[in-house]
Amino acid sequence: MDAQTLSDTGGRTGMRSSFESQDIEPHRLRFTGSGGEYFRVWIVNVLLSIVTLGFYTPWARRRTAQYFYGHTLVAGSPLEFTAQQRRMVVGFLVVALLTLAYNIASNTGQDVAVGLFILGGAALAPLIWGSAMRFRLANTRWRGLRLAFTANWREVYTASWPVFALALVWLAVAWGLQTLAPPAALDEDTGRKLPTITAPMWGLIALGLLLSVLCVIRLEFNYRSLLVLRSRIGDEPGRWKPVYLDFVKLWLATLGVFIASVAVLAAVAAGLLRGSWALFKALGQGGGMGLGLFLLILAGIAAMLFVLLLATAPARAYREAALFRLTWSHIGVSRIARFKCQLRVGAYILLRLRNMLLTLVTLGFFRPFAMVSEYRMKLESVTLYVKGGVDQVAGRLGRQQPGGIGDALADAAGLDLIG
Repeated sequence: MDAQTLSDTGGRTGMRSSFESQDIEPHRLRFTGSGGEYFRVWIVNVLLSIVTLGFYTPWARRRTAQYFYGHTLVAGSPLEFTAQQRRMVVGFLVVALLTLAYNIASNTGQDVAVGLFILGGAALAPLIWGSAMRFRLANTRWRGLRLAFTANWREVYTASWPVFALALVWLAVAWGLQTLAPPAALDEDTGRKLPTITAPMWGLIALGLLLSVLCVIRLEFNYRSLLVLRSRIGDEPGRWKPVYLDFVKLWLATLGVFIASVAVLAAVAAGLLRGSWALFKALGQGGGMGLGLFLLILAGIAAMLFVLLLATAPARAYREAALFRLTWSHIGVSRIARFKCQLRVGAYILLRLRNMLLTLVTLGFFRPFAMVSEYRMKLESVTLYVKGGVDQVAGRLGRQQPGGIGDALADAAGLDLIG
């Protein structure tokens, strides 16, 4: 080990020990934007995306990111989003072309090509995720400090094993369904074959769904932990405390919220149908049978749409809020800083439901106000605790910034094209 390395190591050790001996400063994260301001950004993005048939999407994404980053204050200083537009456009075109090719293969019945797309997607998914995280952090600045995602590709692919397991599960399910499928019966009227699903086939599908959920939970845990642990600001790594069981409990709680939501909405829908049936009978006695039947059918359709639209909303809002609180209450930056989140999950669910209702009533025009209010509630529930003064920490982290050779090589290889 040379003298410079010893000096750097000693400096980092001295910095950490000095932070441990200093007072902890709390800094509440703040958002200074407003729904009215963001509405102007959003409406331009929507109109230009419509006019350009979607090709304005990468520019819209960049403008949105710059707005939210620029109005996010961390210890009194805003974040910066510095991505080059060219890279975001290339990433968008790559994704669009791959999606178009898959849809063509799927719609034209090219089963071999579809299978190759699935296997290729599973093989490239870790590369795309790692490139996206590298791109996001490399283009995030705070007080001139650049964040970095330093995981190598071996670590990314090791963490991505649930992706391959998921692909193998459904390939096995497809093969099993073909093996278990009985001879198809013929429709006497049309002469077409009618598919038949037997009990063993339903069991195989249920097993595939269960294994898929377990793979998704594990993948989410692996990616989040890897992202935090292998992120750097200056030369300081992230800290991660949650365990896999925490994520399993969160998903089970989300399932409980979903079941409760379905029960409540089903009761409401049943009440509406009973009221409609009573109205139908009353109108029938008065000679308005046709009008009563029409109203009954209309009420039934409305009730079904209402249940389908709202059944998953509380569960999705619960999972989003609970995952946000779990993550931001148990991460930090080395021994320098830690975060604490006090997001109230119930309040966030109510906010999401209110925003959904207002978005429906306004035919979508309330969407930017909803995004701002939800982002503000989550962000301002987080407090950053720093050991020592922020200026002192930022200054020393700035002196730790690594060289740009590794990033230049990554750029040359095109590893951060997917934004």
